[in-house]
Amino acid sequence: MRSFLREYCLPVLLLAASAITTTANGARFMQNFLEGMPPVVSDSDLWPWGWLSNHPGLFASGFAFSLTLLGILLAHELGHYFACRAHGIDSTLPWVLPAPTLSGTMGAVIRIRSRIPGRDALMDVGIYGPLAGYAASVLAVAAGFLLSSANPAKVSATIVRFGGQPLTIRALHALLLHWNPQLPSFEQIAPHPVLIAGWIGLFITALNLIPGGQLDGGHILFAISPRLHRICTRLLPLVLILAGLRYWAGWALWGLILLIPAMRHPRIPAETHLSRTRTALGAIGLALFLLTFTPTPFYDSSLLQLLH
Repeated sequence: MRSFLREYCLPVLLLAASAITTTANGARFMQNFLEGMPPVVSDSDLWPWGWLSNHPGLFASGFAFSLTLLGILLAHELGHYFACRAHGIDSTLPWVLPAPTLSGTMGAVIRIRSRIPGRDALMDVGIYGPLAGYAASVLAVAAGFLLSSANPAKVSATIVRFGGQPLTIRALHALLLHWNPQLPSFEQIAPHPVLIAGWIGLFITALNLIPGGQLDGGHILFAISPRLHRICTRLLPLVLILAGLRYWAGWALWGLILLIPAMRHPRIPAETHLSRTRTALGAIGLALFLLTFTPTPFYDSSLLQLLH
């Protein structure tokens, strides 16, 4: 009975809680969008529960953001899950983690409970999550651009400012301009919550593809070269902490996370080899990282700026 509750009831309960928290944030994003405002202009945009208690009828307006974001997260984790199933690797169902964050969630994870049999299997487990999540994010960004409007209202200050646009955002915008020449630029847009969810999906993809530890990018790199993985994992914390000083404070946090002993990569049978097909998948993983990464995901949020 206990194993049944943990195996099936826990993922459902976490998903239900995440649906509530992400819908609450999405309702606030939608209200700002309808008023032509940036997504986050006050503290109540980050912690919308007080505002929602006064406007309970607006809760349902957050479904567009919530369903889009949860769909992206589940697509990502199910990519991992089905790769595990294909290789006979025991894993949990996806756990979507609710949290008091900008998106209402800390993302999603699966727990791998058995040994990964070889480097081909490790590559599949590492790459298919980002591939699925990226595809879902691209669809969300494209739809979000078409749903958004131009000329957001001028405000004196914002709490959170979404930062530099990754290559995927710029490429999709350029393609959509051919179909709709009136489409506003990302800097001049009042973003629909679906666009925000798609942007977050791309950001999560980039974070997961950091090539170190037990992150997806770490799995991919370990499958290609365990030695190179060890070198990158040792260097990355310093690189990320320096990036946190200059670009976004969150990079420093990720650098510290990579120092946690639990982030050490498990051993894979040394005699296994990576096939040519999986080597090509590794190149695709690098391409996805370049398509989704931006050094400044949020403006005015480096450690140096926060200290000042």
